[in-house]
Amino acid sequence: MIAFVDDNKVEYGVEPICDVIEIAPSTYYERKRQEREPDRRSVRVKRDEALMPEIRRVFDDNYKVYGVRKVWKQLKREGFVVAKCTVRRLMRQMGLHGATRGKAFTVTTIPDELLARPADLVDRDFTASAPNRLWLADITYVPTRVGFVYVAFVTDVFSRRIVGWRASRSLETGLALDALEQAIWDRLDGNPDGLIHHSDRGSQYLSIRYTERLADAGIEPSVGSVGDSYDNAMAETINGLYKTELIWRRGPWRGLDDVEYATLEWVDWFNHHRILEPIGDIPPAEYEANYYRQTSPARDAGLKPNSLR
Repeated sequence: MIAFVDDNKVEYGVEPICDVIEIAPSTYYERKRQEREPDRRSVRVKRDEALMPEIRRVFDDNYKVYGVRKVWKQLKREGFVVAKCTVRRLMRQMGLHGATRGKAFTVTTIPDELLARPADLVDRDFTASAPNRLWLADITYVPTRVGFVYVAFVTDVFSRRIVGWRASRSLETGLALDALEQAIWDRLDGNPDGLIHHSDRGSQYLSIRYTERLADAGIEPSVGSVGDSYDNAMAETINGLYKTELIWRRGPWRGLDDVEYATLEWVDWFNHHRILEPIGDIPPAEYEANYYRQTSPARDAGLKPNSLR
């Protein structure tokens, strides 16, 4: 409103404009005096001006997807003492809005009812007592100018950490198998220690090549028994975050190369910086590091040292 008065006061005068927009002329004059003499500003105004750049920084540094709650939590993690309602008011004032999920679920894995499938060892209980006890695997899609790109993820249930991923123009088994290989190489060091691998009924996960690789690594396979998206709900959640926070907000995409590079950056941010409410509003890598500090060293739990970085 002050800017509106400034823009029109030469033509109409301050008092008539203030009368129309229903503010006291003294309010306008005091605001202008504060601009000339910053020390006259209230403590609240000074604090707001100090907080707004920090809010903007947190918002920009986190893919511009954080809403009020996550911005507030991140500020608290950094040592700022600020009320949630203050963050809400300032974000509204700055026009900052978090990402909102709303895209429909699309099937990307291809079910094959004729293939033999392992038992469902999870029964929709997506919990784990430690890292490398339960992995979830799923595939999602990205529309590009030259056709669909498919992205396979492998997620550790304990921390929600993405431990393997791969992007491809093909939905064949090699896509899922490459993501699995990355997870095995980075996490297991030859010691699966009762690890369960859970997926939906997609033919990629029931193929001979995939099931033989699980067997060779000593990983117990598990496949959803009902056949709907809830059989692999946590994996669907990761897919949903990926699509909401990266794909829908930064498209359109040219093709495989730019999707692959952007996914690499997003996965690194997700694992090391994105705070997740189910694990106490900290990043997955930090959650795992806390676990190992409180229990046995990483080498005794079957993780390679680099998986804690």
